[in-house]
Amino acid sequence: MQQSEQHENWSSSWLFILAAVGSSVGLANIWRFPYTTGENGGGAFVFIYIAAVFFLALPLVIGEFLIGRRGQDCPTNALKKLIAEANAGPFWACIGYMGIFTASLILSYYSMIGGETIYYAVANLLGKFQGITPGDAAAISNGFNASWVSVLLAHSLFMMITIYISANGISGGLEKAVKYMMPLLFMILLGMVGYAIVAGDFSAAVTYLFTPDFSKLNTSVVIDAFGQAFFSVSVGATTLMAYGSYLKKSDSISSSAAIIVSADTLVALLAGLAIFPIVFAFGLDAGGGPGLVFETVPLAFGNMPGGLIFGTLFFILLAFAAITSSISMLEVPVSWLASKDNWSRKKAAIVSGGCIWVIGFLSVLSLNVFSGFYPLDFAGIERTFFGIFDYLTSNIMLPVTGLMTALFVGWVLPQSISKEELKVINGSVLFQGWMVMLRYGVTLVLGIVFYNLVF
Repeated sequence: MQQSEQHENWSSSWLFILAAVGSSVGLANIWRFPYTTGENGGGAFVFIYIAAVFFLALPLVIGEFLIGRRGQDCPTNALKKLIAEANAGPFWACIGYMGIFTASLILSYYSMIGGETIYYAVANLLGKFQGITPGDAAAISNGFNASWVSVLLAHSLFMMITIYISANGISGGLEKAVKYMMPLLFMILLGMVGYAIVAGDFSAAVTYLFTPDFSKLNTSVVIDAFGQAFFSVSVGATTLMAYGSYLKKSDSISSSAAIIVSADTLVALLAGLAIFPIVFAFGLDAGGGPGLVFETVPLAFGNMPGGLIFGTLFFILLAFAAITSSISMLEVPVSWLASKDNWSRKKAAIVSGGCIWVIGFLSVLSLNVFSGFYPLDFAGIERTFFGIFDYLTSNIMLPVTGLMTALFVGWVLPQSISKEELKVINGSVLFQGWMVMLRYGVTLVLGIVFYNLVF
């Protein structure tokens, strides 16, 4: 009871929305969305992605916020409180523990990529990409990854920033960070789009993104679009439950969720409009994969007027997006440890962040020293530690945790609790539609996505 009484709240619903948007808007939107769109043929993928965000991901976002706000505690403890209210079996508490494991493991390698965005921002500012050739761009990327010292330093710096923000709490850390970072992120992104309009082939990018060619649709494209939709809004790692626990009872969950999902989608589309005009103007490969940002984009900026300034701003944008997401991921284990007796917020942030930093060594070394080592080779799995962590979290843990959350809120939790939290008037069509999507749409799609990714 004492913990619940001392539980913090967001100082305003606006700051909560900024924080939750920051949690959702990360490398998945600005780094992953453009190259995933390129790999899947453009407009048709975008069409399915947008539909999946609003009809499938949004109901789950509302569900996660509901659990967090109702429990007013870390995801694991919040779930235990709701399990007691629902007279359900203790099995469902595993959602919280899976969230701790998933968020921590993702952050262990996410910080490595986040650190690389800081390195690229500094490198671009110093003119390292000016006048480079495709071979030079690949050599810079490969040279950075080949040096375990460079990657470790970038990983360490990024984790130190994340731990520092988290250790200062909600009002002193998270709110201050998103209060400045998120408006700057949107301003830089809009500036990048403006630059792309002037310096790139903007009409080709608009056609590519918003003219769907449904002949390119197949099962793989649809599944990738569903996966991008769920992962880009941060469902399945219980980060939204953690943020939802700081919501005041007077705040509207459904309205906040709609704004957050809309802003997240807008950022992804703006990222596409910022990157693809430059890609097409230089005749680069739109489906260039993960290297699209760290190889082809520096190549383009290095050979464009104003590239020194706008290239640096682009990587600062990436770094901001990575940090606002990383603090939400760290919040999951931090809030759990801080709920225990004799655990201060600062101690919880340092211990959990330190453990995640150490686990990240395996991903760091996977790019260089351990690049040819496949720990599960005996099982026929040729993946490095980094590859295993990425596959395990993205393809198994996130879909499973999201699926279990949908089942718990849709089928186990009494509707009276959901109606009370969502301030629903009896007979609400929107509430019934939400329940139908959560019970059938989300569970069916996540089940199919999980089955296809694993089997």
